[in-house]
Amino acid sequence: MTSELADYIEAGKHLSPDEREIAALALQRVDEAEQAEVDAAWDEEIDRRVDEIMTGKVELVDGEETIAIARARLAERRK
Repeated sequence: MTSELADYIEAGKHLSPDEREIAALALQRVDEAEQAEVDAAWDEEIDRRVDEIMTGKVELVDGEETIAIARARLAERRK
């Protein structure tokens, strides 16, 4: 973390709860250019994943089976 960021965070601690919420929401907003980049990246990712499914590079797993696999892996970690 840069000292500049630390200063901003410290200054933010002196804001009222409403001002903090407004600041947090403003910082999370993405401008149109950034959103276009995000959307384009997701479009590429979706196309890649669909291609992997259509060409058989990946095998789809039923949702219930996926949950069962996840539970089994979690159980193994707990041992």
